[in-house]
Amino acid sequence: MGSYKSAVTKHANRLGFENGWQALFHDHIIRDDAEYQRISDYIISNPAHWKEDKFYTK
Repeated sequence: MGSYKSAVTKHANRLGFENGWQALFHDHIIRDDAEYQRISDYIISNPAHWKEDKFYTK
């Protein structure tokens, strides 16, 4: 993943684009349908749990 991000960054810089990678972000490669489904379900259901999070403020 690091090599990919490095190559994309170098190419983007040559083309004059700004760096678009999010700092301190954990990258993960989805390897099968079950893993995709688990992650998708988490993304869909996560907002319902925000009010329970100790860092949530509104």
